Amino acid sequence: MQTFLKTEREGAVLVVTMDQPETRNALTGNTAVEEFLEMVKMVERDRTIKAIILTATGSVFCSGGNVKHMARYYTEDLTMESVVDEYRHGIQLLPKALHKLDVPIICAVNGPAIGAGLDLTCMCDIRIASENATFAESFVKVGIVPGDGGAWLLPRVVGISKASEMTFTGDLLSAQEALACGLVSRVVPHDKLMEEARSMAARIVRNSGPALRMAKRLLREGESSSLDSLLELSASYQAIAHTTKEHHDVVRAFVEKRKD
Repeated sequence: MQTFLKTEREGAVLVVTMDQPETRNALTGNTAVEEFLEMVKMVERDRTIKAIILTATGSVFCSGGNVKHMARYYTEDLTMESVVDEYRHGIQLLPKALHKLDVPIICAVNGPAIGAGLDLTCMCDIRIASENATFAESFVKVGIVPGDGGAWLLPRVVGISKASEMTFTGDLLSAQEALACGLVSRVVPHDKLMEEARSMAARIVRNSGPALRMAKRLLREGESSSLDSLLELSASYQAIAHTTKEHHDVVRAFVEKRKD
């Protein structure tokens, strides 16, 4: 069976590429979710990975759900309960896994990111868009709702007003429109996309691995915690950070340089 993900180590960076261009890198009707979950487990175990770049082959980043696969919901004798379970134990495992993953994820969006494909970009920490990229929260266009957590993810990236506009219209955003609303942090020429992603990853992985993982956890916790709770957690993580070899090495180098 053809695999959905290709992975390649580049030092402390893991490059993850969705590689089913013939399906426009659709996330359903294949092994995509299972492979993402396995990748997350591997990264959680490997403390030498400090950053991930997620991108795709072909002209489309990700078309979301496979529309052809959706026909089974009315051609097969499925109960509502079985469909709910299919979502719970399928596509909904993806945002849970990526949201909990401690390692920073740079999403290099090479082309259209549609429906669950757009939501996948929102599961990442940083989004860089090729000038060829487009974005649409397009579920309503095919008569469904964001079943993968998009109604939770998208407002946290672009704000509730813009998320509502995108969700209710399903309209397509250009790369520059995505930049204007904060959906992506930068737009680059298409042939410079991976160069820019690798450059950003290089700047990230220069830093302490333990500190990066704890910093990402704090950002995630900050989305739902009170200030008091986050400050308490920050103090605990800082106490841990002060004990790490990485912190000791940086402080020692700084002090020794000052002595010169």
